[in-house]
Amino acid sequence: MAVTKAKKTEQVEKLSKDLSNVSHMVVATYTKMTVSQDFELRKALRGVGAKYQVVKNTLAERAAKGTKVEGALKDLAGVTSIAYTTGDPVAMAKVLTKLAKDAPEFTFKVGVVEGRVVSIKEIESLATLPSREELLSKLLFLINAPAQRLATAINAVPRNLAVVIDQAVQQKKFKEA
Repeated sequence: MAVTKAKKTEQVEKLSKDLSNVSHMVVATYTKMTVSQDFELRKALRGVGAKYQVVKNTLAERAAKGTKVEGALKDLAGVTSIAYTTGDPVAMAKVLTKLAKDAPEFTFKVGVVEGRVVSIKEIESLATLPSREELLSKLLFLINAPAQRLATAINAVPRNLAVVIDQAVQQKKFKEA
């Protein structure tokens, strides 16, 4: 059944609205993926705050005009799907890379990170990075470490003095007055 022009216009407007806020996206092809694989992919992407959509190439190109992801959706060919998020691009890349390893029929075409078009290799290397939460916890640890060391050093002086005095008393180094 053919899609009417009004329905296509509605699809373009909806996708354009979604893509106007997006600065992270992966364009892929998914030939011969099973329904269960597609379901698991969508479920995993929703879990990390991303959306996944199968798109017609011309409609995607029209919808992307004037957005940060416009460069990635030009001159597409073949079966195309897009995964996009306004959140953490690393989490999305991890989910997609895991699927690409498990299902060879799912392959990347191109990606966009912070509005910049990136290659397939860059998408795969992005997936190896620690998540945003991990990076923040490491940063907080590094910020907190000098303060902990300073507190330990300040507390060490009186403790060491007390130990030395205690040992001197035990060895009767002090003269009674």
